[in-house]
This record gives sequence, structure tokens and C-alpha cells, in this order.
Amino acid sequence: MSSLEERQAALRKLHAEMRACRKCQEAGFPTVPGAIFSGDASARIMIIGQAPGKVEAFGTKKPFSGPAGKRLMRWMEEAGWTEEEFRREAYITAVTKCFPGPGKNGRGDRAPTARERELCRPFLERELAIVDPEVVAPVGRLAIVYFLGNSIRLADVIGHSFQVDGRIVVPLPHPSGASAWANSAANQKRIRKALAILRDLRPGLRPE
Repeated sequence: MSSLEERQAALRKLHAEMRACRKCQEAGFPTVPGAIFSGDASARIMIIGQAPGKVEAFGTKKPFSGPAGKRLMRWMEEAGWTEEEFRREAYITAVTKCFPGPGKNGRGDRAPTARERELCRPFLERELAIVDPEVVAPVGRLAIVYFLGNSIRLADVIGHSFQVDGRIVVPLPHPSGASAWANSAANQKRIRKALAILRDLRPGLRPE
């Protein structure tokens, strides 16, 4: 296995490639170029969202820093991290790395198409291979299906953990206010169970 120093060097190279990528724009999609991610190869937990949002793309340049991110960080606090600790210890990325643009109805962001996800998939595969996290928390259906397949129902997977390619996968729903899934009492209970799983795993997830 490569040393941490070698993995850090490989990750820096990958980050430069992601920042320079214009494949979606060249394919005609309205994606705003500028990959958003954070963390390094020492992280033992990886958070994978759908795509950066408007706040991240045009403001903070920091993943999960808009309204959805505030909700996610409240969840992580329930799982035992302060936001500062979580951002320091986790590797945070997305299925597609750039802001896809607003949704057609003006509510929320446009969901990346299957083609955009295909174009970006090699980047995520390389992130997983280089960082090699012990735990992955895919956030939202689009990220969850990457690991668990298209036939999943959120109600069946949120609140459970899964072994996938030697890693523990703990799905979380999308924290966006545009999604009403997390608002019901039954689904809130499922989220609490998922966060309890992460809380139990946390002692073994200190960065290398």
C-alpha cells in the first residue's frame, strides 16, 4: 500500500485535474466550472453529496456551506463532531464536482444528468482509491445509488449500514430544504439511527 505521503501527492495531482476539468461544459451542459471539495488523504471518513450548490460555487468555495450544509453539520454534531472537527477530519466531495446550475422551476439546483455523472465518475473512483476511507456517508439518493444501486428506497436504507467493497456505507438523506423526506417523524427517526451509527464509529475514524 502506498504511504500517506505518496497518497497525498497523488491526491494533489487529482485535485488539480478536477479544478481544470471542463468536460461537462464541452458536452453542452450548463454546469458552472469549478470543482468543490475539501480534505486530504489522511481522512478515514468520506462524505459524498450530489453536487455543489450556488453558495459553494459563487461564494464560499467550501462544500456543504449553504443552507443544506448547515443542516448536515447539525446532523454531524449529533453524531459527535463539531463542524470544525468534522471539516478537519473528513474528506468531503460529491458525485459531480461542479455546480450544475439552478433547477428549471427555479426551486433548488438542477440534478446532474446521467451523462454528467458518467463524465465525473472517474474522479470519484480515484478519490475513493487514493483516500481509501473506512466509512463512506453518501448524502442524498443520487450519491446513495452509486453504492447501493438504483432500486433502493430511502426508507429501507436510511438508519442502516452496509458493507460495500470493504467499506462501511452509512446513507443519509439529502439535507436540502427542497426535499420534504426528512420532515416526517418516521424519517427523522431513521436519520437519528444513521447518526447513532456514525457516532459509534467515530472513535475509530481519527485521521492517519
